[in-house]
Amino acid sequence: MEKGEKQKMISRIWHGWTTPGNADKYEALLKEEIFVGIQNRHIRGFKGIQLLRREVGQEVEFVTIMLFDSLDAVRYFAGEDYEVGVVPEKARAVLAHFDERSQHYEIRVEMSGEG
Repeated sequence: MEKGEKQKMISRIWHGWTTPGNADKYEALLKEEIFVGIQNRHIRGFKGIQLLRREVGQEVEFVTIMLFDSLDAVRYFAGEDYEVGVVPEKARAVLAHFDERSQHYEIRVEMSGEG
């Protein structure tokens, strides 16, 4: 990396789907237990997580977007085969289906809006 060049962040994106009846239960599990557990691991290079939700037909889709400062940090979180989805048993119990593998992208540009 050249002097003054900003290190590229890694975005880890994963999708899971529930029935409408399990959506609130899954969201609460993520916010109250799973995300807190990830934070409590104090993973070096983990920068944050976002949760997206939308209704799609007869399902509710969830997207998690995790930010890391390197693929090494992702490996520390997910293991050597870092693309494998990390889906705890409690989550599997309420998900209808989910991505077996996560996608990883370099964040090339990040701009802020007004204010």
